[in-house]
Amino acid sequence: MIRHTVAFRLVHPAGSAEETGFLTSARELATIPGVERFEQLAQTSAKNDFAFGFSMEFADAAAYDAYNQHPVHVAFVRDRWVPEVADFLELDYVPLD
Repeated sequence: MIRHTVAFRLVHPAGSAEETGFLTSARELATIPGVERFEQLAQTSAKNDFAFGFSMEFADAAAYDAYNQHPVHVAFVRDRWVPEVADFLELDYVPLD
């Protein structure tokens, strides 16, 4: 299992229609085959500047690779993520057994 997470902040003002539009469009990522347990998260700590997080799981590296190459993901990164995300931190985990 791979847990893919990303913490980020947007270029849009908090509570704006643009912010809502970005988050709404990101839900389409959950429809990509292999994506499990997709979550959108709001940051509650004042210890960093990231406002949001996404978390999802994949059964294995093949499912994760397929997600990264899927046209829906590629389009989202190109059309929404790159122009609308001001800063981010991506972390991918596997369980310690």
